[in-house]
Amino acid sequence: MTSSSIIMAHGSGGRLSNMLINELFFPAFNNPVLNQAHDGALLTMECNQLAFSTDSFVVNPYFFPGGNIGDLAVNGTVNDIAMCGAVPKFLSAAFILEEGLPINDLKEIVNSMAAAAQAAQVKIVTGDTKVVERGCGDGIFINTSGIGIINHQQKISPENAQVGDVVITNGYIGDHGIAILSQREGLSFETTIQSDTAALHTLVATILNASANVHLLRDPTRGGLASTLNEIAQASQIEIRLQESAIPIRDSVQAACNLLGLDPLIIANEGKLITIVPQVDAGAVLQAMQQHPLGKESAIIGQVLDRNVGKVTLETTIGSLRMVEMPLGEQLPRIC
Repeated sequence: MTSSSIIMAHGSGGRLSNMLINELFFPAFNNPVLNQAHDGALLTMECNQLAFSTDSFVVNPYFFPGGNIGDLAVNGTVNDIAMCGAVPKFLSAAFILEEGLPINDLKEIVNSMAAAAQAAQVKIVTGDTKVVERGCGDGIFINTSGIGIINHQQKISPENAQVGDVVITNGYIGDHGIAILSQREGLSFETTIQSDTAALHTLVATILNASANVHLLRDPTRGGLASTLNEIAQASQIEIRLQESAIPIRDSVQAACNLLGLDPLIIANEGKLITIVPQVDAGAVLQAMQQHPLGKESAIIGQVLDRNVGKVTLETTIGSLRMVEMPLGEQLPRIC
């Protein structure tokens, strides 16, 4: 590299753009499809059904406890594909870089993306890079899109929750949002709260192997459990009843929420999922999830009640019942 930081010429399409691509992106994401240097990726896939997803990542700060914007971008799109019940295969990666971004920061982010893609067994096969003037981009934004293969016959849909179903999550909620907030605001707690960012597709495969009747899968990212479950309740027109005492929340996250006046149910997650399955399969699914490295703290947190309701309620630890509303806006912006 001829510069220690991004300059406008890196987005010009000329020599410096070519150097950025050939000296940084191609070596990190090296695979035969990408190396064709085509305008797009030529893919060969044999299947009956595909899942496709796209997402943009603008997290601030772009380095945080437990990860950075790079592995977050890979894991986030891998998870969106996995929540469709698909096996992720290919990703695209588009970068919007701000003039002045240190090249070493970009290298670390790209290398973390490469490591996350390798761990998830997906290939980054195409992409794009643009550079904006200093002060217009906040360092780096990343867009990732992904394709996955659906190789089963299960119907997984937000509209598929049924009365009597059980709601299961794979562990502690709120870690990611509080990790970002503490880093952004310079807050310190007795223990370091780290992001839970992780690729969940192997956990999804475990769930699908444990039950042939998985009704839905979702990852509660922005808006947390509250938004995700309200979306499901409205789509399926049912009531979801949560048990407050059953929801896994770290003491440090709960303490941070109490201090800041936040509800942990609306805090973002990046390595958590919700699955809704029939009561008869709940035990087998829970046991299988608890045996997976990303599901050791899995718990049944609620059940599906009456139809034609479209709401989420919470039975509190003192026995009262309260509505869990969908957040009006983001309490914690720029967390993904």
